[in-house]
Amino acid sequence: MPGRMKKECKKFGCHNLTDNANGYCAEHQKELYSYDRNRLNSYQRGYDRRWQKYRKWFLERNPLCAVCGGIATVVDHIVPHKGNRQLFWDEDNHQPLCKHCHDVKTAAEDGGFGRKWVGDKNL
Repeated sequence: MPGRMKKECKKFGCHNLTDNANGYCAEHQKELYSYDRNRLNSYQRGYDRRWQKYRKWFLERNPLCAVCGGIATVVDHIVPHKGNRQLFWDEDNHQPLCKHCHDVKTAAEDGGFGRKWVGDKNL
């Protein structure tokens, strides 16, 4: 049985061919997961039982996505808190979003997979 058809790597600017299911060549496969290896888990980042209780309360009072008007499932930090506990808990820094709108916003802010955008360069 023939293998998967090879396609160009999803990494911008990479022209290596790959048949990996996620679309990244072997070289960029490693980069893909290095971000997650260094990241603290959700509990360590503050998303503990207290946050879960607050999240439920907030979404009961703000059930619609602030962007598309769909059902909100995520309490988004408008300005990323980056570990700042005061900003983390500032209710004025929270907005209700659906998962799709949150994913789009996060990817735009981070450049996708945790890479930062500087001007029009992806670092």
